[in-house]
Amino acid sequence: MDLMKLQNGSDVRGVAVEGVEGENVNITPEIAKQIGCAYVSWLEKKTGTPANALRIGVGRDSRVSGPALSEGLIAGMVSAGATVLDCGMATTPAMFMSIIFDETHFDGSAMITASHLPFNRNGIKFFDFDGGLEHDDITEILKLAGLLNPAKVNAPVYKVNLLDLYAEYLKNKIADALEMGETPLKGLHIVVDSGNGASGFFVDKILKPLGADTTGSQFLEPDGMFPNHIPNPENKQAMEAIRSAVLNNKADLGLIFDTDVDRMSAVLSDGSEVNRDSIIAMISAILAPQYPGSTIITDSVTSDRLTYFLEDVLGLKHLCYMRGYKNVINKQKELNAAGTVAPLAMETSGHGALKDNYFLDDGAYLAVKLVIALAKAAKEGKKLDSLIEKLPPLVEEGEYRFKISGDDFKAYGQTVLAEFKKRAEAAGYTMPQSYEGVRLSFKGEDVQGWILLRMSLHDPVMPLNIEGGRKGDLAKLVEIAKKLTDGFDRLDRSSLK
Repeated sequence: MDLMKLQNGSDVRGVAVEGVEGENVNITPEIAKQIGCAYVSWLEKKTGTPANALRIGVGRDSRVSGPALSEGLIAGMVSAGATVLDCGMATTPAMFMSIIFDETHFDGSAMITASHLPFNRNGIKFFDFDGGLEHDDITEILKLAGLLNPAKVNAPVYKVNLLDLYAEYLKNKIADALEMGETPLKGLHIVVDSGNGASGFFVDKILKPLGADTTGSQFLEPDGMFPNHIPNPENKQAMEAIRSAVLNNKADLGLIFDTDVDRMSAVLSDGSEVNRDSIIAMISAILAPQYPGSTIITDSVTSDRLTYFLEDVLGLKHLCYMRGYKNVINKQKELNAAGTVAPLAMETSGHGALKDNYFLDDGAYLAVKLVIALAKAAKEGKKLDSLIEKLPPLVEEGEYRFKISGDDFKAYGQTVLAEFKKRAEAAGYTMPQSYEGVRLSFKGEDVQGWILLRMSLHDPVMPLNIEGGRKGDLAKLVEIAKKLTDGFDRLDRSSLK
């Protein structure tokens, strides 16, 4: 099999369970063994540390295929000579922190997960001391893996309860920030929806010990078939589930995580969803006093409303960059290294990396920030939503996905973007700087809002995002988009009605 087909950006992903029509299994324990062996060789080369001196941690989320893939991955690493520490059920951020913690201090780590994808999918995320591996690193590992046939080696594999260590680290962050005794969350009601992923520990090991009432928390038990809803903060059913839990239990805050806990969103006491633009606004408002005038980096589909809030309300700078959590995080690292303070890089998907947390996209750490802010607001007799009360509300929005037929879709997509830009310029439309695709901004009396046409990161698709500033503006912007995209014979615009 061509292992290169398993590459998905900076991750390895594939089909791990039979039974879904049209999807054939392409990531097995034997393939994981080859990849594990190749990762050790890659890490040995990068660090200059002999394989037999490397200590590597392996964790997994709740997926049903996790234990078997973990066993294969570990066998491959052991065959290459490394010492492997089996962390069992873990989270993606915890696996990176296993490299940082003094108690573990691994040379590298791997997390078996496919994030929010369906139960039959799985994959692997790799880390070294610099963070998550890059696209080219994964390419190199998969190319090498395809050449390997690792021998079976009998060697001890050690167990590590990493999740307890990680939970204690997060619990102490809350306690130290609040300085309100052993139960600083007493009197606060916080519910959590884990979606049967790996985030149930946030209730039992963090919120409850700190005194919070967690009555109404749901789907905390790991279950890789995800029987209640997909663990995904962007999923409407998932967000409705946590929203209902907040309202039914009269909670002060609701938290929801994706399967491997590198993303999160929230719900306020009145049922308002804090996701997409609003979660970025909330975290930025929390950080603003500590980092005045700093730069917040987001993906390209954030709205003009967010720019207004960040710049005009909080006095920060907004760099609307490009899609892909690795892209926004790498830009954040680049800016900070060059002397520009950028405390937060965050996607509308819920991926958010903080400068004060090793530039790690960590949903649980973001949740810690929200919990601290909630406790401080309550102490002052305020509500958490006061932090974003000046964020203009969403009025109308739409996302339309244009499929590109034929070969060489990337080149064709660039031709479409060039002509789209040319037509927009001829029409006199305002075009702010865009690092991805072509963005148009409308602030006149006739129509208000914005349009963004871009290429998908991996697929033969051109997403078109539109947001209207007032009731009725969306329809006007759709008509403008129709004219600007008219006449491209390979572009399926049937979604734009």
